[in-house]
Amino acid sequence: MAVTESRAEDAHEGILRRQSARESSARTYARALPIVPVRARGLTIEGADGRRYLDCLSGAGTLALGHNHPVVLQAIRQVLDSGAPLTVLDLATPVKDAFVTELFRTLPPGLADRARVQFCGPAGTDAVEAALKLVRAATGRSGLLAFTGAYHGMTAGALAVSGGAREVRAVRLPYPQDYRCPFGVGGPRGAELAARWTESLLDDPKSGVPLPAGMILEPVQGEGGVLPAPDDWLRRMRRITADRGVPLIADEVQTGVGRTGAFWAVDHSGITPDVMVLSKAIGGSLPLAVLVYRDDLDVWEPGAHAGTFRGNQLAMAAGTATLAYVREHGLAERAGRLGARMLARLRSDIGGSACVGEVRGRGLMIGVEMVEPGAEEVARGQGDAPGPEAGPGGGDFAAHGPYTPPPGPQAARMPRPAAPELAEAVRRECLRRGLIVELGGRHGAVVRLLPPLTISDEQATAVLDRLTDAVATVARDHETCGPPGPRKGDTAPCRG
Repeated sequence: MAVTESRAEDAHEGILRRQSARESSARTYARALPIVPVRARGLTIEGADGRRYLDCLSGAGTLALGHNHPVVLQAIRQVLDSGAPLTVLDLATPVKDAFVTELFRTLPPGLADRARVQFCGPAGTDAVEAALKLVRAATGRSGLLAFTGAYHGMTAGALAVSGGAREVRAVRLPYPQDYRCPFGVGGPRGAELAARWTESLLDDPKSGVPLPAGMILEPVQGEGGVLPAPDDWLRRMRRITADRGVPLIADEVQTGVGRTGAFWAVDHSGITPDVMVLSKAIGGSLPLAVLVYRDDLDVWEPGAHAGTFRGNQLAMAAGTATLAYVREHGLAERAGRLGARMLARLRSDIGGSACVGEVRGRGLMIGVEMVEPGAEEVARGQGDAPGPEAGPGGGDFAAHGPYTPPPGPQAARMPRPAAPELAEAVRRECLRRGLIVELGGRHGAVVRLLPPLTISDEQATAVLDRLTDAVATVARDHETCGPPGPRKGDTAPCRG
C-alpha cells in the first residue's frame, strides 16, 4: 500500500512539473490548485495522488449537474453510438433541433415567442462579441454602456466592456452594491443613485455620451465579487433602455440554468432583455455558447458571425439533457432555498468575524469578502443608514431573495480594505481540508462558492463546515502572527 501511494504521489508531482515546464504562463487555476484530477462524480473530484475534494468551483460554474452526471453521459453516448456527425457547422440536425426546442422552452416569456438563436464559437466570450456586433448592426450606433466590476470574457471586445479594461472603449456606469457602494450609502438609496446617474448620462445633451448601441450587464456579477443586482434596479435599467431604444444585453453565461434560484437570473426581476448571452452550463459540461435575441434585431447578413465549432453535437446533446433535468426536477427553485440556508449559516458563523466584510450571494452563487481586520469601519452617519429592511432586499429596490439583517440598528459604515492575502490563505486552508473554492472580486478578496445544483444537503453542510473552519483558522493565525505569508526574519510563513 505504501509503495502504491508513493507511486501515485510521484505521478502526481511529475504531471505538475511537466505542466509547469510546458504550459503558458497565462494559466491560472493550476497555480493555486495543485491538483491532477483523474476521476470525478457529482461534487467530488479524486486526484492522481488519491486525495478527494469537494468541488465548489464546478468549472467556473459550468457543471450545473456536477461531474459526469448519468443523464449527461447517456446523452453523449447516444450521439456517439448513433453514428451521427460530431460537428456540422451550422447545418440542421435532430440533435440541434432538440436543443433549441428545450432552450426556447426555458426562456423568459417575452422573449421565447419571438426569439432567434445564433450559435457562436464554443466560449462565452465569443457570444459576447456576437452580441456587441449584433446591437451595433441593428442600431447603426457604435457606443456601449457597461458597468464597473463587470466581467464578460477575455477577447478584445468582451474585455473592452469588462471592469478590468486597460483602454476606455465603453462608458462605465456604477453597479449597485452594499458593502462598497460607490456613493457611500448602499442599499436602496445607493441603487437609486446609480439609476439616476445612468439616466442623467443618457439625457444630458452635454454629457459627452451619445445614444449607445446597447447596454450589457450581469444580473449577478460573479467575477466582480458575487454582487446580485437589486431586482428593482434591473427593472429600472430595462425601462431606461426601452424608453430610449437601447438594446439591453443580459450576460447569463455564469448565472444561467438555475444557478441563482431562477432558471435565468433575469427571471427574478421579471424583465425581458433584448439579447441574452448564454454559455457554460448550457453545454452540459462541454463547450457551447449561443446568443438569443429578439427577431427584429436579426439584421445580419449571412456569415456576419460564424465559428468553426458552432455545430458541436455532443455539447448540444449534453446541454439538452442538462436543461431538461434542471427544469423537470425543479433544481433552480431548490438552489434558491438551499442557497438562502447556506447564506444564513455563513452569516451566523463567520459574518461577525473581524476579517469578514460581507457574506452575500444569490442561490448557489455565494461570496465571502475578506477584509483587513485591523482597519476600523467608520460610520457614515445615521442619516444615510439603510433601514432594517435594506440590504439585498427591501425598500423601493426590493429584491433578491431571502435576507435577514443582523440584529440591532443598521448603521451604514465605510468598508474596510480588501484583504486578498487573507482570501488566498482561506483558499489554501480549504484545499487542505479537501474543498475547492474560487477567488474573485475587485481585489481577488472574495472567496466564492459555485457548487453544482445537485449538491445534497449533507454535502452542503460539509462544504460550510470546511469553509467556516478555514476562515476561523486564517483569522486566528492572522491575529497570532500577522498577515499570511513570510514576514521579515521568518524562515517559514505562518500557517496559511
